Amino acid sequence: MKRRQFVAGAATASSAALAAAAQPSTAALPKNHPGRDYKPGKAVMRLGCQSGPMTDERLNYFKRHGVDHINGYPEQLPGGGFNLESMKRLVEMCGKHGLTLDMIQFPLPSSYIAKAQMPSIMMGKPERDRDIDTCCQIVRNAAAAGIPALKYNMTILGVLSTEPTLGRGGIKQRAWDLAKAKQDPPLTEAGAAPAEVMWERITYFLKRVVPVANEYKVRLACHPHDPGVPKSGFRGVDRVLGTVDGLKKFVSIEESPYHGLNFCQGTVSEMLQDPNKEIHDVIRYFGKRQKIFNVHFRNIRGKRDKFVETYPDEGDVDFFKAMMVYREVGYPYMMMPDHMPRHEGDPGTREAFAWAYGYIKALIQVAQRSA
Repeated sequence: MKRRQFVAGAATASSAALAAAAQPSTAALPKNHPGRDYKPGKAVMRLGCQSGPMTDERLNYFKRHGVDHINGYPEQLPGGGFNLESMKRLVEMCGKHGLTLDMIQFPLPSSYIAKAQMPSIMMGKPERDRDIDTCCQIVRNAAAAGIPALKYNMTILGVLSTEPTLGRGGIKQRAWDLAKAKQDPPLTEAGAAPAEVMWERITYFLKRVVPVANEYKVRLACHPHDPGVPKSGFRGVDRVLGTVDGLKKFVSIEESPYHGLNFCQGTVSEMLQDPNKEIHDVIRYFGKRQKIFNVHFRNIRGKRDKFVETYPDEGDVDFFKAMMVYREVGYPYMMMPDHMPRHEGDPGTREAFAWAYGYIKALIQVAQRSA
């Protein structure tokens, strides 16, 4: 071999070795470590869904449409939370229908603060210690029941919308136009909540709950604020989880493989000025760090401060390209539809969701065969 060829070959080998060293090694990770699930460059996503109630009829509906993995809702206790028995019953019920219960919802949904089940946490009230204790026990119960993940929201405003718009075939599409939004009354029941207040309440929760998730190896997936608002706030609230930088800060507050995101692609697209150009690198950022634990695969038309929700095939974001980016980073969990358009004669948006199941499953299959 000539000297030039040898040097070039050695340099290539060295670069390859450095690149391999830069990739997270999964071989030495604990059995239930989320990093073991990620497989960069391979298509391991699976079709999922979240909708209740958890009845035999509903579970048959999932199975009939090719949804084998779900985010479920155990029977709730009167004071909030779920006991171990209700979780085990739901696991067994799903198994009877050939379904896997991949995730359940903390009693911290996307509700407006006056309708929240545990408002004390985001209002910073003394009762938050009691409610956080309940959340910690839910984590322990989930581990005992064999449920690997929980999703939740940390919101005061809930999901903000303006008047819906009409779309193809007479569908009603959720819309947000900041210029038309009314801040009435000017403050919510939570009062003024500037950024420093929001971060204190979020951090207080994470410092208590994430260590329990670490101990019991249960993934915690937080949904971003939907939609983001200006830094000046909306009704006195600074939606700190309504920007990509805010989400980056959020996942860094407690360094843990069990602390991450319910990555609502629609909501994150709503944070951007050019969603189709920017969203793919945002997926890469959080995906390469293994911080995506669930995906709401939702599309929009528009951009930050003004958008409408659409069917997946008619929004601004190229969903095929997005799916291939999830494959690229090795994302291994559920891809689920979310906020489907509504129309008359479709109670519970079942037709709309059935359409989305088929669309998303087809994209997953294409990604798998391309891997």
